[in-house]
Order: sequence, then C-alpha cells, then structure tokens
Amino acid sequence: MTKRVRFAVVGCGAISPVHINGILEAEHAELVAVCDIDKKVADRVAEKYDVKKYYHIDDLVKDDEVDVINICTPSSLHYEQTILAANNKKHVIVEKPMAIHLEHIQPMIDACNKNNVLLGTIFPRRMAPQVQYIKKALENNVLGKLSLCSAYAKIYRSQDYYDSAGWRGTWEYDGGGAMMNQGIHTVDLLQWLIGPVKSLYGKADAILRNIEVEDTAISLLEFENGALGTLEITTTATINAMQRLEIYGEKGSIIIIDDDISKFEVDGEDVKLPDFDEFKVIPDGHKVQIQDFINAINENRAPIVEGADGKHSLEIILGTYKSSKSEEKVHLS
Repeated sequence: MTKRVRFAVVGCGAISPVHINGILEAEHAELVAVCDIDKKVADRVAEKYDVKKYYHIDDLVKDDEVDVINICTPSSLHYEQTILAANNKKHVIVEKPMAIHLEHIQPMIDACNKNNVLLGTIFPRRMAPQVQYIKKALENNVLGKLSLCSAYAKIYRSQDYYDSAGWRGTWEYDGGGAMMNQGIHTVDLLQWLIGPVKSLYGKADAILRNIEVEDTAISLLEFENGALGTLEITTTATINAMQRLEIYGEKGSIIIIDDDISKFEVDGEDVKLPDFDEFKVIPDGHKVQIQDFINAINENRAPIVEGADGKHSLEIILGTYKSSKSEEKVHLS
C-alpha cells in the first residue's frame, strides 16, 4: 500500500515556494506545516496554504504528523538542522549546499543512517532529460577519451541583493559566494557528468561587490580520467549568460547551454537528438526530486540524489577557496 507522505518546510524565504509547489503537485504528498523564525512570515505562509505554523524547528521536529522536513534555511544552519530532524525520525531534503564545511557532511549522513531516515540534497539540473541523455552517452564512452571538460556560470547579483539580508555574502552564514551559492549547480553537474576531480588550482575574490566572500572564481581542474578543465563562475555578468558546459573528446564534442543541448557531434556528424519533454530547472527539477523522494520512502530505497552526492561539489568549491588562499595546488580525496 502506498503511504501518504507528510511534509514540513523550514525557512520560508526565496526558494521555499518552489519546494512547497513541488510538494503540492506531487502524488501521495501533503504539506502539513511550515516554520520560520520570523513570526509574520510563518503566519502569512501558513495562512496561505492552510497548514500548521512553527516559529522554531525544535518544536516542529516533535510533530508526529510530519514525515519529511525540507530545509530551506541559510546554508550554515543545514548541518545542525539536518541532524536534529534525523534524531527525531524525520526524513530530510536539504537545499544546496547541504553544508558549508566538508567535515559536516558525514555526520549528517551518519545521523540519517542511524535513525533509518532518508537524506536527499537538491541538485535539480541533474533532472533535465537532456542532461540525463548526455550522462548515458558519456557512460557509453561515445566521445572516447575526454580531453577538455569545462563549465561556466555567469550571472548577475547586484550589491542590493547582498545588502538585502544580513547573512548574504558572509563566510559565517553563506560559506562562500558566487561559487558556493549560484555556481554550485554548475560545479555539481560538471563533476557528475565527467567524474571525480583529482586536483585543482583556484582563485576566488570579491572584485566588484562589497562582500566578504567571492563574486568571481576560477578553477583549473584535473579529472581522475586524465581530462583537464576549467570552472569560471561570477555574479558580476550583466548579460546574465547563465550556465554553459563544454565537453571535448577524441571522437567528438558536446555543448550544453542551460539545460539544452546546443551541440552534440561524433566523428564529424551531428547526433540526431530525441524529442525531449519540456523542462525548466525551476520548478521542474525540484518537482522531480520531491516526487522521487516520496517514491523512495514508499519503495524503501535511496533517493535519486542522496546525501553523499552533496560532498563532491563541496570538495571542489572549498578546494578552490583553499588554493586561492595558499596559492598552491590542492589534491582532493
């Protein structure tokens, strides 16, 4: 018998409506509560969706009518809130980055395993049908040995954006800037498609914005499969160029712009692509992950993007910061 899964959302900021709508549109799902330390915000959102309200997660986790907690709070809070939820027997979906310190990842995973609850982290770009198609093609070695695999995320965030919330642009609460927050999806997608990064050189700095963390970052990557690559990420690009991946190998090339395949050629010929279902990373990516998480609970299996998946991109980002400070090459585990 398929179980109805009951959700609560913690943190009613900018990303929370995407989670809430994903829950409301999912099969076998129900939104039962929201939580925010700003009482006016919690009251407003709870009234809008006719659900229970909480002002502190300590009270929410005691609610026996909640099965899953979606954590949409500032990044620095994810670690403690995930462990708190797990220790109260709640499944957890945590927004990116799942933590801002690498040493926090395993305790989050361990807490969920110990309490027999699932842990998923949000990487919606992996859900795009076009990206899934490319993933399978690369697994089938369609390009042969890879040589150059790079990714770019060039978007715009004004100084007003950072000034609008005291935690934005800080090491303590954000854990990083353009790379950690806006660019992490691109970092994750590149490593997911190409494979683990062996080592890197990085440089990150606040060039145009008055913030503690970086508004621009670059990394020179060496993948375990021998390919080289670069990451270029900024929140100062006024043209808002968004995401681009370029993958080159001995047999051909692939270019992905946002979530569409711009170029796919093998042996000098364009590959005939299938007709893909329409997909927009927001909100469709979250919808797919939330529905899969519900199915994973009912099928007693791991979600499509589980907690361990949150580690790989964080290693690259924190490695870039470390390399930038030390001006030395960083080897990843």
